[in-house]
Amino acid sequence: MEATGASPRPRDERVSIPDSIKQEFNEGKTLLLDKPLHWTSFDVVRKVRGALQIKKVGHAGTLDPLATGLLIVCTGKHTKHIASLMVKEKTYTGSITLGAVTPTYDLESTPEQFRDISHLTEKEIIDTAESFLGEQLQKPPVYSAIKKGGTAAYTLARRGEDVELTPRPIVIHHFHIIRVEFPVIDFEITCSTGTYIRSIAHDFGERLKCGGYLSALRRTAVGDYGVKDALGVEAFIHQLRERATQAVKTDN
Repeated sequence: MEATGASPRPRDERVSIPDSIKQEFNEGKTLLLDKPLHWTSFDVVRKVRGALQIKKVGHAGTLDPLATGLLIVCTGKHTKHIASLMVKEKTYTGSITLGAVTPTYDLESTPEQFRDISHLTEKEIIDTAESFLGEQLQKPPVYSAIKKGGTAAYTLARRGEDVELTPRPIVIHHFHIIRVEFPVIDFEITCSTGTYIRSIAHDFGERLKCGGYLSALRRTAVGDYGVKDALGVEAFIHQLRERATQAVKTDN
């Protein structure tokens, strides 16, 4: 998946830390980190794992490379909590661009099939958002990591093969339109685990009969955890380095 202007993958970064701090993270920590744009969720895990020099590090819910925001990372014994964290409802803010579609339902592919949207009104946008509320079946995007016959769907799609994915049950708890500046609409949404916001954007355009794709996305909350309490990855590494330096001075 290629994104225009994507940053290079982050380099592993080791921090010389004393065994006491390593043991603390092996005992278990739940970290709230703000995933940078263009990084994969595993890039964040790899960065944290390399800095801490411990093996057990994992994340509780993937964010696409073009999304930013809250990524919960668990270390050591806290990795056993990942499954319970992943099922919590999630809140996002983002933007949908109307009047075109993309194969990936976001900006990882080029917009196409442009259509006129001059007839749309703000009321239609708000009414369409309200139509998504509640329980429903959602068809995942074919450019997703869902396995089909043991192969990721996006691999099959890139080969030009037909991919048919089974719709999955989801719940949209809240869908608020923040701003309408055609062709872009800004929104906030709270939804159940397993919801593809890319599919919401695509289906939004379908319901308006003009096409649409996700043009920005930020995860702001997972359950009671909020991105306002999260650290940037580099800030976490800096904080870790400061703690290590202080610990060495104290020991000496």
